[in-house]
Amino acid sequence: MFIISLAIIAVLTAIDQLIKFAVVKNIEIGEIIKVVKFGSHDILSLTHITNDGAAWSIMSGKTWFLIGIPVAVIIAALVYMYKKRGGSRLQTISLSLVIAGGIGNLIDRIRIKEVVDYILFEPIDFPIFNFADICVVVGAVLFCIYIIFLEGKGQKYRSSESETEKADNNEQA
Repeated sequence: MFIISLAIIAVLTAIDQLIKFAVVKNIEIGEIIKVVKFGSHDILSLTHITNDGAAWSIMSGKTWFLIGIPVAVIIAALVYMYKKRGGSRLQTISLSLVIAGGIGNLIDRIRIKEVVDYILFEPIDFPIFNFADICVVVGAVLFCIYIIFLEGKGQKYRSSESETEKADNNEQA
């Protein structure tokens, strides 16, 4: 499953970079293209901006910090995934999403010192984001679900199963 997760990471990172390339080539900075409307209400738009900080431009200008933290998280996640490579598919997919998103934004930070953002969700005042951000958030939520509800459940089941077998063997003896 570890090799499959590396393939997932590569594909998602490539998708992120291809979308960003298309945005940079086809949408002027600040231009807004309405994509989804519901009646007279704008729901989703594409716009091209760059951000040298994190969400809501926090830590703007702290490029080395915003490079260092994702590198550490990516390495830690890869090591964890490798050690748990026989584990849950949900765990593997969630970490693959987080890693791919981290790499996608890391490429931007290293290459152009800022991140290309383009998705504008209009109904609420929310920062403009990108595909890599979606990968990180969805992956983090799925990983939290895995940790809270699933981690150790299979192990507990296996250990209770072996305890039952031991008890049966003791009764037979």
